Amino acid sequence: MGFLRERMGKILAIVIGLALFAFIIGEVVKSGSSFFRDSANEVGEVNGKAISYQEFNERLDASTQQFRQQSGQELTPQINSYLQETTWNQLLTQQLLGKEMDKLGIVVGDAEIQSMISGNNPDQAIARQFVDEKGQFDKSKLNQFLQYINSGKADAAQMDQWANFVKQVIEGRKSQKYMALVTNGLYVNSLDAKDDYLAKNKLVNFKYSTLPYASIPDSQVKLTDGDYSAYYNDHKHEFINKQETRNFDYVSFNAAASKEDSAAVKALAEKLAADFKASTNDSLFVQVNAETKAPIASVRKGQLEPTLDSVMFGAQKGFIYGPYLSNGSYKVAKLVASEVGPDSVKARHILINPATEGGIDKAVAKADSLKKLIAGGKSFADLAKIYSVDKQSGEKGGDLGTFGRGAMVPAFDEAVFNSKPNELKTVTTQFGVHLFEVQSQKGSSKVVKVAVVDKPLQPSSKTQAAVYSKAQSFLSSLNKDNFDEQAKKSGLTIKKADDVTATAAALPGLDNARDVVKWAYKAEQGDFSDQVFTTGDQFIVARLTAVKPKGQLSLDNVKKQIEPAVMNMAKGKKLTEKYNAALNGAGSIDQVAQKAGSTVVPVQNIVFANPVIPGSVPEYKLIGSIFGSQPNKLSKPVEGAAGVYVYVVDSFVNPAQLTNAVREKQQLSQALVQRSEGLILDALKDKANVKDNRAKFY
Repeated sequence: MGFLRERMGKILAIVIGLALFAFIIGEVVKSGSSFFRDSANEVGEVNGKAISYQEFNERLDASTQQFRQQSGQELTPQINSYLQETTWNQLLTQQLLGKEMDKLGIVVGDAEIQSMISGNNPDQAIARQFVDEKGQFDKSKLNQFLQYINSGKADAAQMDQWANFVKQVIEGRKSQKYMALVTNGLYVNSLDAKDDYLAKNKLVNFKYSTLPYASIPDSQVKLTDGDYSAYYNDHKHEFINKQETRNFDYVSFNAAASKEDSAAVKALAEKLAADFKASTNDSLFVQVNAETKAPIASVRKGQLEPTLDSVMFGAQKGFIYGPYLSNGSYKVAKLVASEVGPDSVKARHILINPATEGGIDKAVAKADSLKKLIAGGKSFADLAKIYSVDKQSGEKGGDLGTFGRGAMVPAFDEAVFNSKPNELKTVTTQFGVHLFEVQSQKGSSKVVKVAVVDKPLQPSSKTQAAVYSKAQSFLSSLNKDNFDEQAKKSGLTIKKADDVTATAAALPGLDNARDVVKWAYKAEQGDFSDQVFTTGDQFIVARLTAVKPKGQLSLDNVKKQIEPAVMNMAKGKKLTEKYNAALNGAGSIDQVAQKAGSTVVPVQNIVFANPVIPGSVPEYKLIGSIFGSQPNKLSKPVEGAAGVYVYVVDSFVNPAQLTNAVREKQQLSQALVQRSEGLILDALKDKANVKDNRAKFY
């Protein structure tokens, strides 16, 4: 069953995490505004087809459950946001590609489906789930699994998981066919290959002189409305918002634990230390008093946190260490036991599932029966193959191999490492009842059992109330025009959250910002928050500074964003005038540099495909101009990324003539195909009418 459990877990992971193509995994797809006017039961809409809250939430729940099962991590706002985005992305992609595939009549026939599942070369998504110890596809494991699924022994949940997985694999095959139709129409000709070859291999040697934008202080430049408009009009295509976003300023009031709070928690830990020392049931004491109720297990040197590792291996039983501060908690540790034990063991087991046996007691009774059979001469290996629900080890006679401490779950680990070779014992874990046998032991080293009680360092209600009162007082002092003034008066730093999407869960410095974001999407520009928001140990008061709608952004929306570029543009005009004056009557670049107060810098072996001047930033406009120039001719001023340039080309070095363009064409074609998959989806999204209403539900 272990093999099947592992396979089903991975299969479910694929069901949830399998995007139709690898390139869309992790892509964030959000769209739409005015979601507060949409149907109360629709989480979104694609080309008029609604995505119901129930449909989306069922997928999101499945994603969340699988994440917990596979990772064992706690859910954070960031993880919740990622799972939500991935689920939405999958639904959107399926809708967009599904419509295109239906229009083209793309199908996967019954014979093809059978070949994909059980043929000699099954689909890779299936083959990856059934591999041997070397990671190679194992057809026998696939056949065993299919026999199990078709035997009627699988429960309803497993059958549903398998059916959903197969459905996703089929959809993936249809999508591959669709993409093949598109990408097979792409073509790279010999001229494309030649241009690419020259861009990567043709060299240029040149000299340049530059006047950096930074040479003119900002204070000497007064920007006009005309400057902003000129830059905006030339770069309008850069300011298209794919979805509505918002900007807001905020101030935070830190409600972290005070010195008094720390002293109080430490005093509580000191009292616990005395009680802990007197305790005769350390496991119970930990369960009752610890915030983190970790099991007490034997560990070897190096497995404890460094503070404890340095003292516990030389201490006597009952030794108390602490209170000490670690990871935001005051902790008290007690040495429960120390002994010499093996470093690793080789063991085998038979796993019995209580759910199918009628409960723990009956599973234990069955383990006892198997134990008697083995004691009577029956083969452990043969019984494991028949009775163990962990089929992965069962088919190897229950063999778990050789493993060190900590490799197994704590209960099993403790039982195995405290047993002697050739003993048959039982232990119950979260996986079921194990009948196990230690076959051999290796190594010998000291191990200890350390019980730890922790008390988190948290702010008291008094501390929180005092800080909240300050935040509330600040809020009550605000009107539409005095946010900056009041923040300065209170000694508060104004922080910025720009281009916040409607579904954002976390922002820089704010781990859980959903309430603030929801407010921002209901507020009008210039509004300040109608309440004090709590995010972690901070209290937040915010002011909405900008609403950026979906589509073409206005100059007002981007004015602050483009100010540095507009400043450089204005400086560029002055520096260009300076160079034009220097060029007048000059016969060489050295004369130009001398008259302009600059220097001449020689540069060797620059290629068009990598337009970076050593020691500077990429200069696309400059290098493009250079490759279009004639040698030994002074250039006109070129306004680049870091400053204004004048140059002269010394020479071009042409590469050997391209006689066989096959390789270059193949490389370009592969790159084009890789890009095309993402571009296809982008095109479908741009063309589609997508409404994203998730923000009113989550």
